[in-house]
Amino acid sequence: MRDAILGPRAYHPLMANRLTRVPDRPVPSLPGWVRVAVPVADIFMLVMLSRPRSGSLSRTWVTPATLQLCIAVVAMCLLGSGLAASGVVRGGVAIGLVAGLLLLAVGAGAVLLVGVAQRRR
Repeated sequence: MRDAILGPRAYHPLMANRLTRVPDRPVPSLPGWVRVAVPVADIFMLVMLSRPRSGSLSRTWVTPATLQLCIAVVAMCLLGSGLAASGVVRGGVAIGLVAGLLLLAVGAGAVLLVGVAQRRR
């Protein structure tokens, strides 16, 4: 089928791309030290309005796009909180900014930890 403006379709609408493709096998069981991070990751995904259908990341694959986004969020939050703590931001706003950014980094880090552990098995 040809699109009138864009030409032939380059993809099938039901086929995942490299940012959303997950393995066809079931999600492996997570090691005990990662299971501690699953509730934090689940709450983070719920707050970000990205809760999986299964309800938990322990039963759903974390997509490559989510992993990359979490790496960026953790890096930017740590950088931002470091800058705010060093005095770039002054006053009472700095404490709230550092706390908020660190909380965001913990949530994204938990999702990242779960996703990396899923791929190691």
